Amino acid sequence: MNANQPPSGDDERRLAELGYKQELARSWSGFSNFAISFTIVSILTGGLASYGIGLQNGGPITMAWGWPLVSVMVLFVGLAMAELASAYPTSGGLYWWASELGGPVWGWFTGWFNLIGQVAVTAAIDYGAAIFTTAVLNVIGWDIGVDRTTIFLVFAGIIVLHAVLNAIGPHLSAVINNVSAWWHVGGVALFVLVLGFGANHHQSIGFVFTKTVDNSAIGFGGVAFSFLLGLLHAQYTFTGYDASAHMSEETHDASRMAAKGIINTIVVSAIAGYLLIMAVTFAIPNLDDSLNPDKNSGYPVIYILQNSLNSFWSGFLLIVAAVAQLFCGYASVTAASRMLFAFSRDGAVPGSKLWSSLSRRKVPVNAVLFVSVFAFILLIPSMLVPEANAPTAYAAATSVATIGLYIAYGLPVLLRLRHGDRFQTGPWQLGRWYRPVGIIALIWIVIISVLFILPTDDRGYPWVDGFTWNAVNYAPIALVLVVGAITIWWFASARRWFTGPKRTVDEPPGTEAPVIA
Repeated sequence: MNANQPPSGDDERRLAELGYKQELARSWSGFSNFAISFTIVSILTGGLASYGIGLQNGGPITMAWGWPLVSVMVLFVGLAMAELASAYPTSGGLYWWASELGGPVWGWFTGWFNLIGQVAVTAAIDYGAAIFTTAVLNVIGWDIGVDRTTIFLVFAGIIVLHAVLNAIGPHLSAVINNVSAWWHVGGVALFVLVLGFGANHHQSIGFVFTKTVDNSAIGFGGVAFSFLLGLLHAQYTFTGYDASAHMSEETHDASRMAAKGIINTIVVSAIAGYLLIMAVTFAIPNLDDSLNPDKNSGYPVIYILQNSLNSFWSGFLLIVAAVAQLFCGYASVTAASRMLFAFSRDGAVPGSKLWSSLSRRKVPVNAVLFVSVFAFILLIPSMLVPEANAPTAYAAATSVATIGLYIAYGLPVLLRLRHGDRFQTGPWQLGRWYRPVGIIALIWIVIISVLFILPTDDRGYPWVDGFTWNAVNYAPIALVLVVGAITIWWFASARRWFTGPKRTVDEPPGTEAPVIA
């Protein structure tokens, strides 16, 4: 499209009003928009791969009561974000909202928190997928072991696979995510049915809803504090639904469908996810063994499946979960690359012209490679620290992802509250409920951001007998280093040249984003 020509269609017209010409291929339906967020949330990924975090911290009660609690609080966050997505349907998503409502400095920090969270969640998803894929490869007879080196190599292979598939084109992405949505629904149904009717042992209702595990190790709070730490299991699972906003420029009727994609993802994931984790928790054969790393290899769900079902059904469900997690990682790379594309389009990332360039198939291939490479780099410390193991690396990646993303979610919500009735809503809006919804969302984000910088293993506290660096949560270290770097960068340089979103619709012909082969 010539930059000076009027856009065609309501979506293109609204995008032009926000300052951008249509560059990405607008080929996604409302269902596809929901499907990518549902795939990234992926209850078969976060709900299963991070299950051990919740079981170790609080025990079965974390599953029975923590998931509903987190689901309700996340819905408040999602409602506040949906209103913003409807008003501003751009690929920049959170970053664009913050820039529009608060100016360049707010957009700068929101964008970087979002990008850090997107890369970290991609790393966590693909690492979790590597854990389950490695288990599947062992089940089918490859006998490659489950040590951290093997898992890391499988993780690297998965990252490469997702980068290649994403480079092929947006139509393939829509098809894969549509299939993924149904795979997740069918997969949850299979887990519930097989564990419900085929498990060789079922725990009592009292066990599931009242049994506790205390790993708080802080000298106060006991089970209650341990329960709060265990909420990372559910909270990490509910990340990535901002993908519906990042795919706005590729979705038809984006001002409505992006908002609905966010809300529908949270509601469907909350219900289906609860059924899934309840099925797994009722099937726990022995709680002590499920928590013992010498017997569960660090992954309680794999232990539960292999000790509650015969070899056929346990192997089959592992395959279902692994495929779902591969779908999830693929979708995460897609969403993160679109966010990077939009952020780079406005000059915020070093080498912006490179990351905002498009292939002939209208795919930001370089942005895909950026996300994939840095997701890989994020987990290299798991191989460099002598005592580190796969569960520790995975827990740290989930913490970085959750904190980074939710801070990015919260900043534009805060700015929307500041604007009050001056805010120009889109077709999907909260009306007078925007204020209580936004306040509750922000309070929750503050709570979880403090909780999840703490170790989820009691041996991660220096004052505890048996302290080991293996159990230390390096999430706060990673966040402090990165946030410190972008803060210094802002005051030393970026504040003089970064102006927030740059309009492209009014630019003269010949200034479109470069096209690469």
